[in-house]
Amino acid sequence: MTKVALIKGPRSLETVYKALSLIEGLDELFGNASKVLIKVNFITIKTYETGVTTDPLVVEAIINQAKRYTNKIFVVESNATTTNADKAFHVTGMDKMCEKTGIEFLNLSKEKNKIQMAVPSAEVLHKIEVPEIVKDATIISAAKLKPHNETGVTLGMKNMFGLLPDKLKAKYHMRNINKVIVDVNTVLKPSLVVIDGFYALEGLGPVSGSPVKMDVIIAGRDPVATDVVGCRVMGIDPNEIYHIRRAYEKGLGEVEKIEVIGEKIENVARKFRRM
Repeated sequence: MTKVALIKGPRSLETVYKALSLIEGLDELFGNASKVLIKVNFITIKTYETGVTTDPLVVEAIINQAKRYTNKIFVVESNATTTNADKAFHVTGMDKMCEKTGIEFLNLSKEKNKIQMAVPSAEVLHKIEVPEIVKDATIISAAKLKPHNETGVTLGMKNMFGLLPDKLKAKYHMRNINKVIVDVNTVLKPSLVVIDGFYALEGLGPVSGSPVKMDVIIAGRDPVATDVVGCRVMGIDPNEIYHIRRAYEKGLGEVEKIEVIGEKIENVARKFRRM
């Protein structure tokens, strides 16, 4: 039975710590890590309380836990078609958090050393080119709780799409973004997903919409199962989401045998508007 932590609490480090404390195997995960990459969501330069970008406080809590085992930790993101990750790093306040914790931010679009990774049983991408630093890294997807106008939701798995360093990402959307997400997670499966639901987004995500103060953190080692819980918290049927369903079919995670620990989904769930 796959376990996913669901915690409701005020926006604080303690709420994130509580969620992480319920996840089995984190000592081993961080203890064996040669380097830790925390992938944030900088789809735009909007700040966390808009429900669009990852809350620096959530990332700080993850860093504090990881620093008990290693100092080789990086916060990472790549440029998007309309967003410069370096600018978002400063505008969102992530820069102040990194300065406080002594952690470096890497714009993956600027990394010169790249490698190609073959995608077994590919949906559409038989290989991907990514910065060399992702190789053998322990990757944490620090995602946001929100719907997406193309992929249904953007949670832990969709957030991994941003590891592709290309600025002009429309070419991936044209090749079926849902299948691209599955391919990326096939070779770069996150070791931990932490979904920031202190402020979520409802409406025509991933950028447009209205913030919703949910005060929840969702965390798990299984990215498929964690995204399933994220869907259900938003009142969305995960079986409607292609990349979740297909990832399960390909053995990347669980959709049915999930034990939610902490809060019950029905006690925190809300039917999110998606238009």
